Amino acid sequence: MNRLILPGTAPSVNHMYTNAYVKGRQMKILKPQAKAWLEDTVYRALQWRQENNWSTASGKVIVRLWFFFPDKRRRDTHNGLKVLLDALEDGGIYEDDKLALPQVMDFKYDKNNPRIEIEFERVI
Repeated sequence: MNRLILPGTAPSVNHMYTNAYVKGRQMKILKPQAKAWLEDTVYRALQWRQENNWSTASGKVIVRLWFFFPDKRRRDTHNGLKVLLDALEDGGIYEDDKLALPQVMDFKYDKNNPRIEIEFERVI
């Protein structure tokens, strides 16, 4: 089965939101860059599903992840997991992200092609 490849890196929870006031009430809203990343990831997951005949899983799914960072700046591979697993749910990989069993396999540096590579395996 082919890997789902997402360009760039997932935004961390700390960098996804900005504070805004709506009708005098402070709220957290997605930053435009985070919203664009989410929309692109959902689209790529939907496309991957179609190309690989993957039907939305109703059971547990192992989500194997390889991170390729653009530089050696200190990063935590787990910081972007929340938004990534949510986006994969919206993309139909599984019915609910509580079914996702993420496994970070490795991380490396690729200045010219930062990305996240993902493999899925249904748990039987």
